Amino acid sequence: MSRVICWFSAGAASAVAAKLTLQDHPEAIPVYCETGAEHEDNERFLKDCEAWFGKPVTRIKSEDFEDTWSVWEKRKAMAFIHGAPCTMELKLKPRLAFQKPDDLQIFGYTADPGDTKRAMRFKERFFEVRMKAPLIERGVTKAGCLAILEDNGIKPPLTYALGLPNANCIPCPKATSPNYWALIRKEWPEEFERAAKLSRKLGARLTRIDNERIFIDEIPEDWPVTEAIAPACDFMCAIAREDAA
Repeated sequence: MSRVICWFSAGAASAVAAKLTLQDHPEAIPVYCETGAEHEDNERFLKDCEAWFGKPVTRIKSEDFEDTWSVWEKRKAMAFIHGAPCTMELKLKPRLAFQKPDDLQIFGYTADPGDTKRAMRFKERFFEVRMKAPLIERGVTKAGCLAILEDNGIKPPLTYALGLPNANCIPCPKATSPNYWALIRKEWPEEFERAAKLSRKLGARLTRIDNERIFIDEIPEDWPVTEAIAPACDFMCAIAREDAA
């Protein structure tokens, strides 16, 4: 019998996608790729989700790299035009090693325009994968996912409240917004300073202002930070809320 794999990222969307899938497929396996670089509150969120799911989350990890910093330093790069080496080494390779050809793979892509495009690109690149995006099918947005968690008494990862749109690694070199890096500088000054020094060493201009690529330590001190996503709900989300209860 083929497996149903729910790729759990310790974020709101993947959590809701997994919960909805487990309602129909109790045998589904939530799987988490450990990167060694996420906010410590993600671990609390993961455990809360295990209680919500009614089953443990399987953890997989790179055999070659401890965290994002080890990838960047060894690969001598923080980000490429179409992605980042840390994504390849810490998420993609462990996933490819874990998955089986006949798995049905569940992803937390939401109905937000940017996510639907990412889902389409995934299908085009990994056409051999049997994938499903239940949030897109149900029309559930990122804000809707936060509302569903709130309904179920689950506090989202702390990074959401601080203004980040996800629960990714801190910092994430794929982020090009100066607002994002201004927030990292404000909330995680040590990580920002470390990233600034490494990016200078590697010649990585990670952000842009007025269409000009610059180093993150060139962002003006008074630059505005990213705003948090507030929980919201529409008709489609209301249906999903009942299903996830």
